[in-house]
Amino acid sequence: MGDPHSKPDISPPNHAAMAMDGEDHAGMTAAGPVEGGHVEMTRKMREKWLWTNATVALLGLWLISSPFTFGYTRPALLLSDVLSGTLLTVCSVLAFWPRWDFVGRWTVALVGIWLQAAPLFFWAPDAAAYLNDTLVGALAITLSILVPTMPGMAHHMEMMKPGPEIAPGWSYNPSTWHQRAPMIVLGFVGWMISRYLAAFQLGYIETVWDPFFGSGTRQVLTSEVSRMFPISDAGLGALAYTVEFLMAWMGGRTRWRSMPWMVTFFFIVIVPLGLTHIILVILQPVAVGEWCTLCLAAAFMMLIMIPFTVDEVIVTGQFLAAARRNGKSLWRTFWVGGTLEGGSDDTRTPRYGAPVRPLSEAVTWGVTPPWTLVASAIAGVWVMFSPVLLGSEVPAAHSDQVAGALVVTVAVISTAEVVRAFRFVNVLLGAWILASGWMLSGASAAAQWNGLVAGLLILALSLPRGHIRERYGAWQSWIV
Repeated sequence: MGDPHSKPDISPPNHAAMAMDGEDHAGMTAAGPVEGGHVEMTRKMREKWLWTNATVALLGLWLISSPFTFGYTRPALLLSDVLSGTLLTVCSVLAFWPRWDFVGRWTVALVGIWLQAAPLFFWAPDAAAYLNDTLVGALAITLSILVPTMPGMAHHMEMMKPGPEIAPGWSYNPSTWHQRAPMIVLGFVGWMISRYLAAFQLGYIETVWDPFFGSGTRQVLTSEVSRMFPISDAGLGALAYTVEFLMAWMGGRTRWRSMPWMVTFFFIVIVPLGLTHIILVILQPVAVGEWCTLCLAAAFMMLIMIPFTVDEVIVTGQFLAAARRNGKSLWRTFWVGGTLEGGSDDTRTPRYGAPVRPLSEAVTWGVTPPWTLVASAIAGVWVMFSPVLLGSEVPAAHSDQVAGALVVTVAVISTAEVVRAFRFVNVLLGAWILASGWMLSGASAAAQWNGLVAGLLILALSLPRGHIRERYGAWQSWIV
C-alpha cells in the first residue's frame, strides 16, 4: 500500500464484527439465520431506521393500487405492478424482524431495480405507468439499502470499526462526499436527459428538441439501429443513470476499505458500461448519418464521471491486493471489508461551513486537466466536425468523426491522474488521423492537410505527462 512496513490487519470473523460489518454494508453479511447476540446487534443497529420499512410497505400498497387508479392498458404491466407491490409490502414487513432484515431489505432493492426496467420491457403505453414505476423503484432502493448507509449511520459504524480514512501513501481520501459530488450531480442530469429521450421513444411526447442538428435527434431515436434493441435504448440509459446516481450516495467516508463490493460494482456501472454507451453515441454518424445533441450531452455526462471514479477503484484494489498478500480471505474481504494499519485520519478534507474555494478544490483532487490534454480534446472536437466544414465524404468523413470523438474520450479520461498513461492511446489515434486522409477515399485536399496538421498536433500533445499533484502510494510508479 505504499509503506512496506504497513500490513493490513483485517478484523477476524467473529459474531460482533460480522454484525457491525453487515450493518455497514446494508446487511451484506447478515444473510441466512442469525442467532443470539447477532440478532440483538442487528436489532440495535436497525432501531432508528425502522421507519424505512414502514414507508416501503406503504409504497407497496400504492403500487398495487396504481394500475387501477391510473388506468393501465397493458395487462402484463398491471400484473407486474401488483406482484411488485405485494413483494415490497411483504418483504418490508419481514424486515422488521432482525433475522429477516437482510433478505427483506435486499429483496426490496431488487424489486426496485425491476421497477426501473419493467416499463421498458413491456413498452408501457401509459406515461403514468413509466413515471410511477421508476419513481417508486428509486424510492424502494433508497429506503432499503441507501438510507442505512447515509452519513449518520456510516459514521457511527466507522467509529465502531476503527481504521484510516486515507490509505497509506495517499494524499487524500477518494471516498469523501466532496469526491462523490460530481458523480451525483452528473448522474442526475444524465438521468433527466435520458428520461426525456425515452419519453419520445415510448410515445409519450410527439416531438423532441434539438438545438443544433434539427431533426437529427428524431432520426437517431427512430433509426434501425435504435430499433434493434428489444427495449428503449434511451430508457436503458435512464436506468443506468438511476443506478449510478443512487450508488454514488451509498456508504461513508471509508467505503474504499469497508465496502469493496460496492466500489467495484459502481466502477462496472460507470466505466465499462459507460464506455459502451459513449462508443454507441460516437458511432451515430456512421450507423445513422446524423448527430443527436441530447445524446451527445448524456454521453458527455457519462464521460466526465469516469475520471472521478477510477481513483477510488485503484485504492480499493490496493487494499484487496494487500489483504491477499497477507493471507486474508479475498472473498470475505471483498464483501465485508476490513481495516488496516498505517494510513491516517482525513484532516485535509474541508468540513461543513468551510469557504467555497477549499470545498471546490476538494471536489477535484485527483483530476487535473493539463493544457496538453485540454488542447488534445479541442483538436479532437475540430476533427469530429471538420468533414462538414471541409467537404469530406464517406469513408474519410466517417473516419474523422469517429477518431475525433475517440480523441476527446481519451483526453477526458486521462485527466484522472491515476490513469494518466491512458493518454498514449491518442498517440495511435493521432497517427491514424494524420494518415487516414491520404489512405481513404472521400477526403478533400483541405481535409487531407487538415488531418496531417491535426494528427501531428494530437500526437505531440499526448506525449507530455503533465503535472501530478497528488500521491497514490504504490500506484505512483504506474503514473507515467
